[in-house]
Order: sequence, then structure tokens, then C-alpha cells
Amino acid sequence: MSKLFQNAFFGQRVLGLLLVGVISALLAVAARAATVERQPPNFVIIFADDLGYGDLGCYGHPTIRTPRLDRMAREGMRFTQFYSAACVCTPSRAALLTGRLPIRSGMCHDRYRVLRATATGGIPADEVLLPELLRTRGYVCACIGKWHLGSVPEYLPLRHGFDRFFGLPYSNDMGHINAWGKTNQAAIRRGIPPLPLYDNLRVVETEPDQRTLTRRYTEKSIEFIRQAVAAGKPFFLYLPHSFPHVPLFADPEFAGKSRRGLYGDVVRAIDWSTGVILDTLHQLGVADNTLVFFTSDNGPWLNKREHGGSAGLLRDGKGSTWEGGMREPGIAWWPGHVPAGVTTAALGCTMDLFVTCAVMAGASVPTDRVIDGYDLSPVLLRNEASPRKEMFFYRGTRLMAVRLGPWKAHFKTQAAYGQREPQSHDPPLLYHLEHDPSERFDVAKEHPKIVAEIKALVQRHQSELKPAPSRLE
Repeated sequence: MSKLFQNAFFGQRVLGLLLVGVISALLAVAARAATVERQPPNFVIIFADDLGYGDLGCYGHPTIRTPRLDRMAREGMRFTQFYSAACVCTPSRAALLTGRLPIRSGMCHDRYRVLRATATGGIPADEVLLPELLRTRGYVCACIGKWHLGSVPEYLPLRHGFDRFFGLPYSNDMGHINAWGKTNQAAIRRGIPPLPLYDNLRVVETEPDQRTLTRRYTEKSIEFIRQAVAAGKPFFLYLPHSFPHVPLFADPEFAGKSRRGLYGDVVRAIDWSTGVILDTLHQLGVADNTLVFFTSDNGPWLNKREHGGSAGLLRDGKGSTWEGGMREPGIAWWPGHVPAGVTTAALGCTMDLFVTCAVMAGASVPTDRVIDGYDLSPVLLRNEASPRKEMFFYRGTRLMAVRLGPWKAHFKTQAAYGQREPQSHDPPLLYHLEHDPSERFDVAKEHPKIVAEIKALVQRHQSELKPAPSRLE
């Protein structure tokens, strides 16, 4: 009897120890989960250059295969009415990183529409860029790719909140290679320097082999992500690709593979790059705490013919304020947070990424200046209506068009290239973009109240607007 009692006692003790162990393990798991929950999300913004609305498989291109971006859209949210804030490079990048219309920061110009290789200006020191906000919350930040907000040292990324920079200070055609991949003798005669490749503040190469740029950007991006995760730091990766801006150079692995030709080869490399980054996030166990957003700086460079992309059903392209110049692919991915397989017609803009990331990170959005972005969290996390109801379409310093809800009024129109001065319209041209995304049917005469409402919006906007002197001279 005594032995049976001893065995029972021993069994109860073992059971008790097991229960204590299980409870301790559960508490440890809960503690780790709480720590992860308290960790702010990581952000990856992938910014293509001159990619058109119609250039991806998931946006309807018939011959460019983009399996990883298509999968990203299936696993996340695809926007059909997402805009860049400008129709050319420099102002669009300034708008994304500041959350402000470029006219407020002086990052636009009516003649010099982007910063040239010999320009001495750049993003003002008193502008608050997204990485500067995120660093107040402990983030490490990297810009890997094309910068184009100033090439003088004081304007480079490390002077504006980024901890890491690898890439080009401006467009890939601003060196000694022209739009067709040939030596540009005129540029050399004008004293334009060779295209520099930077590693932080140091030029490590000139006229780099552009066939390798997308791959090298990807490798540097993965290296940065791994280091941030190993250090236990939240991170912001800004990956502004140099392509498919001309001149086009295909990575050897993708050369000659696309039915769309060289342009398709280049887009496929960007698709591959995106897939590698998403795979890395999964492998490192941080996919469920990382918001990835893919979009483009402006529409396709149509006058480059087959070397330019497609705006799909939209009118015109890069350089114009017609829809093809500024409406872009927009894909959001965050497993377990952004609902999968959603296509949304919610209105969004690159300036909204500034506010959205700041809010998600718990950073304070500046209150000492006008911020033109909105927090898209309700759209991204709950598939709710967008807080953005309006969109201002600037070409340089000129307000060309305004969108309000589904309506877009063009007060001035100008072709992307070849038309020296804009044409004014009074009354403005009016299009219902959800009925007529190709902007073919002017319905201003049938909707005078809508025209009046948009005119009132313009008056309010211009009454509070304080344009800054241009930094692009």
C-alpha cells in the first residue's frame, strides 16, 4: 500500500512539473508574441521608374509575364485608382518622401522638369522626409536605387534620414550613355560627368554596367534587411529601381526571354527582384510584420516607342497630367493584415504612403506644415473607403487638373511632349473617370454643378497654397 502511495505521489509530482513546464512555455510564447505585437511594422516601398499602368500581368498586359507581382496582388490588395503625385521623376520622388505636393517644397520647375546631372539644387534641409520620422521610432532606413533629389553631397540620402544608400543620384540616361544605349558624345562635349554609382557618400564606379543594376539593388536590399532583422531593428527599405526608364538594359538571366522584347525583359527582372524580397521576408520570419507596397513614379515614356511602356486603357503617359501620366499600379502586401485577393477602387496616392507609414510606426506626422497625404490604414487593413477624396494634378508649378470623387476637371491640357504651351479650358473639360477612365467624353455641359464644386475646391486650395522657390534651377 505504501509503495502504491509513493508511486501515485511521484506520478502527481511529475504531472505537476509537466503542467508547470507547459504553462511556462505558454507564458514565454505569449511574452514573445506581445514583444512582436509591440514591434512596429517594417516598411518596404518598391518604386519602379516609368512603369505604365498597363505593364503588369495583373493589370492586363497580354505578353509581359510578371508572376511574382501577380502573386503579390493575389496575396494582397491591388489598387485600380492609385496615383503618383507628379508626372516626372524628381517631383514624384519628393512627394512620396515628404507627403507634400512638390510645389510646396520647390521640387518642381516649368522648364527643368527634373534635376539635371549638373544641377546644384536638391531637397530642402527643412523638409521632413519619411526616414527622418521613422528614425524617431528606432528604425534603420535604406535607399537602394535611384535617388534624384539632389546629387551634391548635402542632398544625398544620408543627409536626409537614411542610414544606407547604394545607387544612382539621378536617372540612368544622365551620363555618357544615351536613350538607345550608345555613347552620348554631345553629353561629353557639354561637360556632363559620367554616371556615378554611390555606396553611401562615396562614388565607387562610373558608368556602371546597367545590365547588373537591378540584381545589385536586390542583393544590397536583401543584405540590409538581414542586418536589420539580426539587429532586432524595425526597418524601412526604399527601393526606387532605375528601370524601366530608358536606356533599357536586361539582366543576362532575362535577356531575350519576354515576348514583349527588351522592355519586357527589364520588367521581368523587376518582377523577379520583388519575388526575392518577399521570399526573404518569409525566410527571416518577418513577413507578417512587414508592409510592402509596389508602385511607379509616373507613367510610361511613350515617345520612346517600343522602349517605352503601356498605360493600358489610360490616355497619354509620362510627362502629362492625363490619367496615363500619373495613375499607376499599386499593390499592397502584408500577410495577416492586408486582406488577400482584394481589388479596390479606393483612391490613393504616393503621398499617402508617407502618412500611412508614419501612423503605423507611431511617429508624429508634422503639424508645422501642410501635409497632403492621408492615412490609408482603413483601406489597407479593413478594405474600407479611402479618406482621400481629391487629387491635384500639377505639371511643374501649373495646376492642370483636379479630381473630386469620380470626376476630373482639366483646366489646362498639354501633351506629354511636343506641345510647347498648355491649352486653357473655360469651362474645364470634365470626365467621369469611373465611367470613362480613358478620358474620351467631355461631360462638362451636362454637369455644371460638379464643375462649380471643383472650381470652389481649386479656389480653397490656391488660397492656402504657398509655393516655394524652385530648387531645380
